Amino acid sequence: MSDTSDPDIVFDINGLCNHCRRYDDLCSSRVFTGQDGQAKLSDLVSKIKRTGKNKEYDCIIGVSGGVDSTYLAYLAVKLGLRPLAIHFDNGWNSNLAVKNIEKVLKKLDIDLYTYVIDWYEFKSLQLSFLHASVPDGEIPTDHAIDSLLWREASKRKIKYILSGMNFATESLSVPGWAYGHSDWKYIKAIHKKFCGEKLKNFPHYTFLSLFYYNFIKSIRIVSILNYINYDKDEAMKTLNRELGWEYYGGKHYESIYTRFFQGYILPKKFNIDKRVGHLSDLINSGQIDKSEAKKQLEEPIYPQKYLLEDYQYVLKKFDLNENDFDKIIKSEIKCFRDYPNSYRLVQFMRKCINILRKYNLYPK
Repeated sequence: MSDTSDPDIVFDINGLCNHCRRYDDLCSSRVFTGQDGQAKLSDLVSKIKRTGKNKEYDCIIGVSGGVDSTYLAYLAVKLGLRPLAIHFDNGWNSNLAVKNIEKVLKKLDIDLYTYVIDWYEFKSLQLSFLHASVPDGEIPTDHAIDSLLWREASKRKIKYILSGMNFATESLSVPGWAYGHSDWKYIKAIHKKFCGEKLKNFPHYTFLSLFYYNFIKSIRIVSILNYINYDKDEAMKTLNRELGWEYYGGKHYESIYTRFFQGYILPKKFNIDKRVGHLSDLINSGQIDKSEAKKQLEEPIYPQKYLLEDYQYVLKKFDLNENDFDKIIKSEIKCFRDYPNSYRLVQFMRKCINILRKYNLYPK
């Protein structure tokens, strides 16, 4: 990370940046390793099984076809859990992602529930974020997935949602890159400004909803990959060898729009290469060294076999011509601070949760 990739980066007198300091500060409260991790994971699994006794499922997992969610499903079964897999179909699945999901869940004998989004409404929301000229155009999907998982857990009376998030390989937080996946006020404000219609069917949640799910329904999201020595490269090898899972070529590239947004729109319009953040996480976790990261950054940011095909596909799906899209790319760059948001409240809540995690009062 540098001031090229993050203009708000801060270095101390020893040359250590705020991202590395944050990693060091939070790692002990977010990650368990060795025998301690095994013991705490065993206790957690026992709790999940106990709350799911006499129910068809004892936990819920979200699946996308990517490495983290797939390994999460694999691990859940290895631990003897009975998960229900939930897939959020936003209309952008790659063929490989669909194939991975079907193949893996069949071999693991996990039931699947797929939620298909209202495409007309979701398209209007994604286009609103493009016209808003902000770099976090992917957060509507993240928000809807979380909302769907909370909703289904509540409806099915399941107390645990297993998350594929793992601090070791995706800890970096740059608000200027992507901020508002939990901020319904921000998402709603952008859609209202650039579309004008109300979002009637879009799965969403508010901070009041989170209070209800957490403290009234006692539903917990747990990141069980934080309880093991999670190595992404080894995970991919295991999934390929045991389940026939196939790698899709990049982080979150199981989605065509994510691939296009991260590989084309972010670098071209915002000068953001998210690989820098992903690789920095792997360096901090000791899974690669800096020289290997630099070699990977020398590779083209966008697989050439996808570029033209994805470009044409995205424009067609959005009903945009090249001139309209070019105007979007060249429009003035904005950020979440230019629109109504709940940033201060979100940051306060995150600090509170991290304090609770530090004292083992909230799951990792």
